[in-house]
Amino acid sequence: MSWIWNPNGDTPKPPVENNLVQDPSDPNRMVSRKAANQPFLAHRQYRERLEQEHQAWLQRKREREEKLAKGEKVGPEEEDPTAEQEVGLLGLLKFIVYLLLAVLIAGKFFTGSFLWEYEGKWARLKTYWPESSGRLFSETYLATFDGTDSTKPLYLAIDGDVFDVSSNRRTYGPGGPYHHMAGVDAARSFATGCFATHRTHDLRGLSEDEIMAVEHWKTFFTDHKTYFKAGKVQHHPIDPSSPIPKHCDPKKEQKSHPPAGDTDPVPHSKSSSERSNREEL
Repeated sequence: MSWIWNPNGDTPKPPVENNLVQDPSDPNRMVSRKAANQPFLAHRQYRERLEQEHQAWLQRKREREEKLAKGEKVGPEEEDPTAEQEVGLLGLLKFIVYLLLAVLIAGKFFTGSFLWEYEGKWARLKTYWPESSGRLFSETYLATFDGTDSTKPLYLAIDGDVFDVSSNRRTYGPGGPYHHMAGVDAARSFATGCFATHRTHDLRGLSEDEIMAVEHWKTFFTDHKTYFKAGKVQHHPIDPSSPIPKHCDPKKEQKSHPPAGDTDPVPHSKSSSERSNREEL
């Protein structure tokens, strides 16, 4: 006749007195085994298991000390398996490494690039381990890196800083539209736009805006993703009494020429062939 009281065949619930257990926080109180109490009851079981392991470790420790007192050989001292481990420096370093790996993997998954498509100078190894950033060039020696010798790097200089532009030989190498900038410090031309006549490091007489233009281009070459600094060029002293180079356009001689943007320097007057070459870059 049990089917009358249980037509669905469900497992009968245990009597109420069998569904109660001791409260983990109050030994004098009983609580139900309902689902809401399961996390607390599981924690109690976990604490009881830890206590058992700790007592077993204490017993082994006492036995080891007794053997030591008798002069018997014993193994290495066992650490308490229930002791809480501190993070420490090693743990912190591991966390940082795991976090970096997670960021790199996420970047590869979402953008196809481990560095989240970042291509700035901080993504280049040469930023941290420059090959020849302390190299010193004379003006004559720098001229040998103008690209005519394909076995040598291609260098240009601006205000004393030498940059390797070998990655863009089509532009700065022989036959390129800006080959006249290679192998020389043409800092003045970066400010005035006179790339044919101002191939000199002489910055005398330039306006504040033109000096800022020189600094702009130095920053451009320094931060470029494929160019990098190769060293310094040692110039001959400029005679203060020598004439200041004349501007290629007298009308613009007293005007400032602010930076045009983060692209390779463009002469103010260029032929149609140079213009087409630039569009292909």
